[in-house]
Amino acid sequence: MSTLWIGIAVLTLIAIAFMFAPVVRHQRLARSEATERRQQNIDIFRERLAELENERRQGTLAEAEFATLKLELERNLLIDAEEDEAPETPKRTRVGQAQLVTVTLLALMIPAAALGLYNHLGRADDLAVALNNPPGPNGQMTMEQAVASLKQELAADPENPEGWYLLANTYMNMGDYAGGRDAFAKVLDYLPQEAPQYASVMGQLAQAMYFANNGVMDEPVRAQINATLALEPYEIAALGLLGIDSFEQENYTAAIEHWSKALINADGTAADSLRSGIARAQEQLAAAGQPVPDVPELNMARIRVQVTLDPALLDQVDPEQTLFIFARPLEGRMPLAAVKRQVKDLPLELELTDAMAMAPQARLSMHDEVEISARISLSGQPQPQAGDLQGTFGPVATQGREAPVSLVIDQVLK
Repeated sequence: MSTLWIGIAVLTLIAIAFMFAPVVRHQRLARSEATERRQQNIDIFRERLAELENERRQGTLAEAEFATLKLELERNLLIDAEEDEAPETPKRTRVGQAQLVTVTLLALMIPAAALGLYNHLGRADDLAVALNNPPGPNGQMTMEQAVASLKQELAADPENPEGWYLLANTYMNMGDYAGGRDAFAKVLDYLPQEAPQYASVMGQLAQAMYFANNGVMDEPVRAQINATLALEPYEIAALGLLGIDSFEQENYTAAIEHWSKALINADGTAADSLRSGIARAQEQLAAAGQPVPDVPELNMARIRVQVTLDPALLDQVDPEQTLFIFARPLEGRMPLAAVKRQVKDLPLELELTDAMAMAPQARLSMHDEVEISARISLSGQPQPQAGDLQGTFGPVATQGREAPVSLVIDQVLK
C-alpha cells in the first residue's frame, strides 16, 4: 500500500505540491472512519426503507411514490458508500475580472473525485508495474517517465478504468486538458454504467472538454453536460459549469439557479466555493437594481444536541451498546439527519446538519421545526424494539437556535 501512495505522490506532487498535504490528511481521516460510516448508512437505509414499506401498507403512500422514494434511497446509499473527495486546484491561463468566480469554482472542481474513485477501483499492482522503470537523474522517476510507464501499462491492459482515471487526473494537473479529456473518455469506455462513480466521471469529462476548449461552452461540451445531468440531475461538476457559463454571460439569475442546485449535494470546500459564487452573483444583481432571488440552500440548518443518560437507567445498559441520535419531521418518521454512537460515548455533544441528509429531498433546512430523539438499541438496529431506552425533545427550530438542545434518555420502550 505504501508503494501505491508513493506512486500517487510522484504523479501529483510535482504539479500541485502545495495542495497535496491536506488531501493526504483527509484520506487518512476518511479511512479511519470508513467502516463505522458505511455501517451507519446501511442501518439508516434499512430503517427508512422499513418506514416507507409501513406507510405503503397503511395506504398513506402510493405504490408509484414508494418505488420512486425507494430508488432514491438505494441510489444515495451507493453514493454515500464512496470516500469523501479531496478537491485539487487546476490552472487557468487567463483570468479576467469577470472570470474571478470561474477560477474559484473550477479550481475546486477539476479532479474532485480523484482519490475517492481510485480508492474504490484502484489496484496497487498496476501502479507498481508503472513505477518499475529506470529512475531519472536524481534517483526518482520524473513526471514524464511516470506518465510514459502508465501509458505503456494501459496499452498492454486497456480495460483498466482506474488506470485511465489516474492518467486523466495526471494530465489535468499538468495542464494537458486535451490529454485529460481523452483519458476520461477511456474511463467511461471501461467503467460499468451502473457504477456509482459513473456520473461523476461524466461530469469530469465535461470539465476537461471545457478546459481543452479554452473555457468556451460549445455544443459538444453542453451535450456532455446534458448527458451527465440526465443520469444525475444533481451532479456538482456539470451544474457548476452551467453556472460558470451563465455568470460569464452576465445571466446571474441562471448562475444562482445552477449553483443552488449543485449546493444540495455539495459539502466541505465545494459547498463553500458554491456559496461564494452565489453571493457574488447576488451582489451583481443587486448592483444592477434587479431582483435578487432567495436561496434557501445558503441557510444550512444546524442543531447542537447534548445527550445524557438518566442515572436511574445506568444499570440497564452496556457501554458497547449502540446509540442512535435522530432528527425527524414533526409530521413524519423518516429521519432528516442521523448519527450513530455507543453508550460509552455518553454524555456527548454533537451537531446535526443538512450534510447528514441521506437524500437531497429530505434535509433539516426544509422544515421549520423538527423532533430530536436518542435511542439506545439493545439489538443494534435502528428500528425501535421493546426494551430500548429512548429520549425525545421537540419541537426544535432548525434555524437561529444558538443554545444546544438538552436531550435526556429517560424512557424504556414497551
